[in-house]
Amino acid sequence: MPSGNATLHVQENVALDRLTTLGVGGRARWFARAATVDEVRAAHHWAADRGHPLIVLGGGSNLVVADEDVNGLVLQMAICGIEIRRDGGDTIFDAGAGEPWDDLVARAVAEGLAGVECLSGIPGSAGGTPIQNVGAYGQEVSNTILSVTVVDRDTNEVVEIDGRDCGFTYRHSRFKQQDADRFTVCRVAFRMHEGSPTVTYPDVIAYVDRQGLRQPDVADIRAAILAIRRGKGMVLDENDADTRSVGSFFVNPIVPASTQLALAAPGFAMSDGKVKIPAAWLIERAGFAKGYVHGRAGVSSKHPLAIVNRGGASARDIVQLAAEIKRSVIDRFGIWLRPEPIFIGFTGNEDVDFLQKAN
Repeated sequence: MPSGNATLHVQENVALDRLTTLGVGGRARWFARAATVDEVRAAHHWAADRGHPLIVLGGGSNLVVADEDVNGLVLQMAICGIEIRRDGGDTIFDAGAGEPWDDLVARAVAEGLAGVECLSGIPGSAGGTPIQNVGAYGQEVSNTILSVTVVDRDTNEVVEIDGRDCGFTYRHSRFKQQDADRFTVCRVAFRMHEGSPTVTYPDVIAYVDRQGLRQPDVADIRAAILAIRRGKGMVLDENDADTRSVGSFFVNPIVPASTQLALAAPGFAMSDGKVKIPAAWLIERAGFAKGYVHGRAGVSSKHPLAIVNRGGASARDIVQLAAEIKRSVIDRFGIWLRPEPIFIGFTGNEDVDFLQKAN
């Protein structure tokens, strides 16, 4: 076991707002970056030795940090690089947790590999993808994850978890549910293959038709996804204020087919007979149109599913608006939206407690 902070450079009072795509949050009392698994273990040891909580930060794209300072060690994952190996007819991408996610997707697509092309343009790092079971436009990372290498905080040992044992469900995993805060993801191995891209979502099908692509390949679908996401302000751009967000703030709810029919809502049929309906559709019809303003926060002018920092917003502004949206959707439709981002430092905050509450 690494000895304390021998291999760890720990800083004090580091601002966290600049490390998140939303651009809100206080300071970390202690902060470090881990570029190796040994440094992750050293961070665990350092925090445990001093009785401090350990908070792991990836790309900061799916995170809302409270305005108050975080009294613990915030560890930013900086294990980068991709090791590629062949396994029969498949290709394994073994990526460091700090590897930018879209760089991995771009590389896979450049090699003609299918499996993650519909996840193009999603910000953040590879290590965050299994936690959220990141998905979009008909694909989820659970379909390609072979294994996840973690450090178990209980033992400070390195463990490899098979993808089949990650407890993946829609936008969830064991890392976010029963084992939340137990494991620190260090590497993720993805199994991909040459083949046809996934073309199942209406937006993607419509784009392909407009482009006259009769047999699109993975590169065509990556281009389509990036164009669609840019149109919704979902590709990071420092010149576009609508991208100052966590992306989709709420998960699309999955409801019985009868509920979808009663609402006359659009939907995407799931394998279990239920229907996924767009949270954006519910939000707009609950009174929050694109461009809705709530002080220094607001709803994106391009997509009602994104809550944006309009400039100078606080974390309190963001969660107050999110809670207002959730309450309005419940009042109008009886559907409880589930937030997608992780909340840090909000102990005892009524709005966050309500946001995280299920029906």
